[in-house]
Amino acid sequence: MLSTDSTDILFSKARSHKAWLDQDINDNQIQQIYNLLKFAPTSGNCCPARFTFVKSEESKQKMLPSLDQGNIDKVMSAPCVVIISYDTKFYESLSILSPHSDAKSSFEGKEKKIKNTAEFNSSLQGAYFIMATRSAGLDCCPMLGFSKERLNQDFFPDGKNKAVFICGIGYGDHSKLYNRAPRLEFNQACSVI
Repeated sequence: MLSTDSTDILFSKARSHKAWLDQDINDNQIQQIYNLLKFAPTSGNCCPARFTFVKSEESKQKMLPSLDQGNIDKVMSAPCVVIISYDTKFYESLSILSPHSDAKSSFEGKEKKIKNTAEFNSSLQGAYFIMATRSAGLDCCPMLGFSKERLNQDFFPDGKNKAVFICGIGYGDHSKLYNRAPRLEFNQACSVI
């Protein structure tokens, strides 16, 4: 079992930040995040998620037209915003990622299976991304509240990647947090049968 300090960082004391300290993150931190999350499980080791790290002001401006009003400040003030997307051709890598079976052929031409597998597993990988980011000592702000169609058009015009959600990362400004919202108790959310 992880120490209480570790579970506090990942879960108990971690918060979703909407305001950021004026402190950059570096490419070594970004690589550390990916190098942690890449080992987390996906079905058949398909790994369909792709992570686009938007750091430059120019690239953030490119995001602006796709954002809902409520997310503009969160995105523009974040040291980095990550577009978590999925690769619609992820199965082309399965001969490397899943060499013990002919997994690629089970996807070819099966658009519904491709979409369902990619959406599910890239969402899983997005959650792993949040945990890896917190493990690296950074804070997160996962968001919907944007036009996926516009973002895809502006960042992935070839149609190969499809956005799932975006996530600001950096050093959160704890002075701007609200009190933590309640969570459901075990007996409200769980059953043992």
